[in-house]
Amino acid sequence: MPHYLLSTYIVEGQPSRAPSSPEEMQTFMGRVADLEDEMEAAGVFVFGGGLTGPGDATVATVTGGDTVLTDGPFAEAKEQIGGFYIIDAPDDAAAHAWGSKVASAVGGPIEVRAFRATGKVRDHMTGSQGS
Repeated sequence: MPHYLLSTYIVEGQPSRAPSSPEEMQTFMGRVADLEDEMEAAGVFVFGGGLTGPGDATVATVTGGDTVLTDGPFAEAKEQIGGFYIIDAPDDAAAHAWGSKVASAVGGPIEVRAFRATGKVRDHMTGSQGS
């Protein structure tokens, strides 16, 4: 089955979706845990996780053989990726349905995009040897 990337975003200038109290955090994490349990039970969950904020990003750039590390995200944008899931879905419609469930659980927009694994990642996902 094809793999899909379901991306969550942090949007600058918009009110934070982050839980503001321990009780809200517990409710949020409960929704996310329930969603992940549902994904696992359906056999679509491959991998997922959250990212630290854009301010924690470091960009590595190679120019003329020299590597330069700079602070912050590569793109200056109002939207930055906040987390993601890789799922194994039979088609776009199924991936969109899971994207809708993720959006409901996290309370924000989710980008759904086909994921094309390459090299060793592809081999691991398909169980084949060599690239």
